[in-house]
Amino acid sequence: MRQLLLGLDIGSSSIKASLLNAETGKAIVAKAFPEEEMVIESPNEGWAEQDPEMWWKYIQQSSKYVLEKAGVKPGELKGIGIAYQMHGLVMVDKDQKVLRPSIIWCDSRAVQIGEKAFQDLGEEYCLPHLLNSPGNFTASKLRWVLENEPELAARIHKIMLPGDYIAMKLTGEILTSETGLSEGIFWDFKSNGLSEKVLNNYGINKEWIPTVVPSYSLQGKVTEEASKLTGIETGVSVSYRAGDQPNNAFSLQVLKPGELATTAGTSGTVYGVCDSPLYDPQSRVNTFVHVNHSKEKPSYGVLLCINGTGILNSWIKKLMGAAKIGYEEMNQLASSAPIGSGGLTFIPFGNGAERIMQNKQVGAHLLGLDLLKHDKKHMLRAAQEGIVSALTFGFRIMQDMGMDLKTVKAGKANMFLSPIFRKTFVHMNKIVLELYDTDGAQGAARGAGIGVGLFANESEAFDGLELLETIEPNEQFFEPYEEVYLHWKNQLEKIQNLKL
Repeated sequence: MRQLLLGLDIGSSSIKASLLNAETGKAIVAKAFPEEEMVIESPNEGWAEQDPEMWWKYIQQSSKYVLEKAGVKPGELKGIGIAYQMHGLVMVDKDQKVLRPSIIWCDSRAVQIGEKAFQDLGEEYCLPHLLNSPGNFTASKLRWVLENEPELAARIHKIMLPGDYIAMKLTGEILTSETGLSEGIFWDFKSNGLSEKVLNNYGINKEWIPTVVPSYSLQGKVTEEASKLTGIETGVSVSYRAGDQPNNAFSLQVLKPGELATTAGTSGTVYGVCDSPLYDPQSRVNTFVHVNHSKEKPSYGVLLCINGTGILNSWIKKLMGAAKIGYEEMNQLASSAPIGSGGLTFIPFGNGAERIMQNKQVGAHLLGLDLLKHDKKHMLRAAQEGIVSALTFGFRIMQDMGMDLKTVKAGKANMFLSPIFRKTFVHMNKIVLELYDTDGAQGAARGAGIGVGLFANESEAFDGLELLETIEPNEQFFEPYEEVYLHWKNQLEKIQNLKL
């Protein structure tokens, strides 16, 4: 009998399920729903919301698909892991009914609330204890609800992150994790527990916070009702949960101090692991609890996030006629433009308030456009160089914090499918890039195997992880790409009239 693990990844663009054979460490089948990107509603400027029931609908479809495709028999599925878009707020009443659409990660409505809390709580508390300013994270989003929707707030039974909600739909249990609470800025790193000061400052009822469980652990069993809807056998345990960036790092076996992971999907990130509570004094990058953290052996993840990454590439694709051009053709066109895109510059900050810009709404900008010189290829390359420049800006903040950044791992997917994007990333940051055959759903499945005890340790969980390609930087490209970055930074400073 096979020993199988199911990984579920709740993104803002799609819901993906992956079925992993624990004995070989290889994915058997994977599927994402829907075919087109999920809708993000924006009822007001700077808002971003999704219906949690939409996530649940696509969890049902993707789970059924992979289980049926693999012909899973009773007793073969051993555990379920859940990865999810970070920082989202889901609220339910005592009947576990959703009270309003989820306020998701790229929503900017709570920026001022977080700034006021930083002033009220004080830098001397926030930075050493929270390792961040409260910012526009989940706690601030919840405070927005308390201030603006008091009648709805009066019906709150529990608050959750997106992955906690899906776990609840599968098991009926409302739980969360330490890494989840830290991403919501509910966690006090010095006391290794809930921040009473944040709760009191925001007027948040402690009873609304779910019971905390380790990321790897037995976290409830699939109910009969959920089984009928998803095709998952009744009684299978949910045994892992983590936000998308800690989980992406985990999926690449980034677990030790000094190791790095990167992604370039809707947003772009770099996530580095350390064993001491580092923080950026300006909170432009953020520190959270990593999935393998314990009081005895601390593990933290420093996250750099650029909201406008793949979403910029997708926007350009739609602008050029989505049905008429594919991403591979776009990458080929980009490669035919010179380094520096003929002086054309893209500032990619067009998807909400950017954390590395201290929560400012910078917006996306196309600068230096010459109508007699530039065409599609220049625009496409400028977008990719602009995205990497934004990541490099944050990368250098991480270096200034004392992080040793030499090798970074990524799944060969999304923007990293582009040769131009990879080349720009490697040379602008003077770093080795390793590309692996994995994704968040596979990572969640491996985490489930640890949580259910199918793997003896973290190392065993990564048997079967395949390194596809290693890209080494070439010193002859350092100077031209540094010029691209410095030009990009200069253009950004002109826009903001700031000395960065």
